Amino acid sequence: MHHTPDERWRTIVMRRLVLLGVVMAVVLSGCGSGGDRTGPTGDTGPSGAAGPGAGGSLLAFSGTTIDGKPFDGKSLAGKPAVLWFWAPWCPVCLQQAPGVRAAVEQYGDRVTIVGVAGLDKAAAMPEFVRLAKVESITNLSDEAGAVWKHFGITSQSTFVLLDAAGQPTGRGVLSADQVPGKVKELLDAP
Repeated sequence: MHHTPDERWRTIVMRRLVLLGVVMAVVLSGCGSGGDRTGPTGDTGPSGAAGPGAGGSLLAFSGTTIDGKPFDGKSLAGKPAVLWFWAPWCPVCLQQAPGVRAAVEQYGDRVTIVGVAGLDKAAAMPEFVRLAKVESITNLSDEAGAVWKHFGITSQSTFVLLDAAGQPTGRGVLSADQVPGKVKELLDAP
């Protein structure tokens, strides 16, 4: 079967468009596939200092909750804390929400869990909180990315675990099933 030059050209163009589509799908697929992803086990083992420094200076940040109230990171001192960095359009973040709710139910009296919303406009954040049913935790609106930058976060769906002294004990992406267990490990640590 012989193809005319036009048919060959059309075939080449179509193949390139399909290849481009596949490449774009791979690049754009997934949520939270950036540098903060942990291994396949979701291990958030000790990670050293995150952000500007260790300990108390890590709690030296401020923000605003999605309902407009001021938030001081120093308020986290004295009790273990979990920061959950999410984006309103992130399906993985939405899938993590049941684990966050379970951790609050099981350990909410012993740990502070704070959501830090970013990578979108503030107007989109309350809808995610409603859909994810995470109204029971404080959720910060970090539209400018200041808190994300402070903690060195480069992708959504990342958790940062802090001991009562504000020292980071782990960070990474966790599934909903892993969140309560990691919070328990944080609380059980010496």
